[in-house]
Amino acid sequence: MRHQKQGRKFNMAPDHRRAMLSGLACAVLEHEKVRTSEPRAKEVRSLVEKAITLGKRGDLAARRQAIALLHNKQITYKLFNDIAPRYTERSGGYTRIIKLGPRAGDGAEAVFIELV
Repeated sequence: MRHQKQGRKFNMAPDHRRAMLSGLACAVLEHEKVRTSEPRAKEVRSLVEKAITLGKRGDLAARRQAIALLHNKQITYKLFNDIAPRYTERSGGYTRIIKLGPRAGDGAEAVFIELV
């Protein structure tokens, strides 16, 4: 039984999974709207929300934590200077998932994940 086992495995090694989710989080923060599968969107949502919360804190420690989370200094710069100031009045719920229906290639549920 999988009681209290959090997160999806995606049939990947842990380092591959972390790299994939970090890259997807960077894509969401860079383009502000990304088309992907529903399980990936639900999993990356928490990373994006945590990154924006770090951006709202704005101190040096938060910046270093965001770089460690995203592995991309340019996206971190954009997060702290452009994205996070938009959400100063908002206390959470920075992303939205919009379902698009089954994907043509494999039938997986396709979604858009975007910043609100």
